[in-house]
Amino acid sequence: MSEFRTARTYNQNHVPRARTPGGRRVSIYVSWSYPAEAGRNPAELDNRFSTMTEVRRTNWPAYEDPQWSDPLRFQQGVAGSLELFFRGWTPFQRFTQEITGHPVPVYQRVDQAGFPTPLDERVLADTDTLLLFGLDHMITGQEPTIEEIEAVRDFLAREGTCLVLGPHHDVGASGDLAVRDMEYHHHGDPLVPRQQRFARYVRSLMRELGVPVENRYGLRPAVREPKQIAPLSIARDLDTRGWLEGVTTFNFHMHLPHYAVTTDDPDVVHVLGRQPIDLSRPPHPFTEAGNTEFNMFLWMPAGGQRAGDVLLADSTVFSSLFGGDESLRAFWKNIVSSK
Repeated sequence: MSEFRTARTYNQNHVPRARTPGGRRVSIYVSWSYPAEAGRNPAELDNRFSTMTEVRRTNWPAYEDPQWSDPLRFQQGVAGSLELFFRGWTPFQRFTQEITGHPVPVYQRVDQAGFPTPLDERVLADTDTLLLFGLDHMITGQEPTIEEIEAVRDFLAREGTCLVLGPHHDVGASGDLAVRDMEYHHHGDPLVPRQQRFARYVRSLMRELGVPVENRYGLRPAVREPKQIAPLSIARDLDTRGWLEGVTTFNFHMHLPHYAVTTDDPDVVHVLGRQPIDLSRPPHPFTEAGNTEFNMFLWMPAGGQRAGDVLLADSTVFSSLFGGDESLRAFWKNIVSSK
């Protein structure tokens, strides 16, 4: 992937992209309020992102270069760790532009300057594939409006559209503090508090759209070598569209959500990829129930009034912060290429 040679811009309106033959227009929508996340009190233990200082302390010396540690060059509070997300998505944006010929805008429900951008026709009109990342802490109260729900329904009524839903993990949902502590020791990430519940916006949207899936837990995936995630268990017979063609693994992340299917109808949701759990870790309520894998990648084929596809994959799968190889890039290409 080549490096861009143009200057970065910020704080301007999106320029709509014209449809081109074979070139899907991909957009990213982050359902958080940036000020609500960046403004969380660092003295609160739960339901907030880490400060950059905490990231540096935990990952020392990985972020001790002045690029990250100099407060005159990089924010050291919660806002600093939020900016890591944007940096991590940049390679996916570059890769997608090279494949499709179109730039990939990143929208935020409320951005750094406080400007709100509802998920409406302004976002969806020139989008063929929308990646909706559920990274809003539930405590911040993000909820889709009736108008937004209808806009997404209209989007999915268009032939050839694809909605990729990425509700993040739901750690510590139990009111039992001992259970929360068990979950924490299972995933083992010191930057994740005992309770960190995400994706109120996406969960509400899924409920209204009839997507029978819930994001649960934060599970530690198995590895075959340090930070090299174990291969997916792939239902290739169900993958008639080739979403996982050429794919064996995603990328390693210490705590990934289980996408629990809440319907008994096997034709509604296809679980295409299951991730083995690291059973060498301390137990988790999910593993104590006998589970050895969790649902990692799901597909709802078009049907009824919905002409578009719905996919579920965690936002970390699209981030370079957690590594990546040819298998991951093959997945990216499958998602953003014409189908």
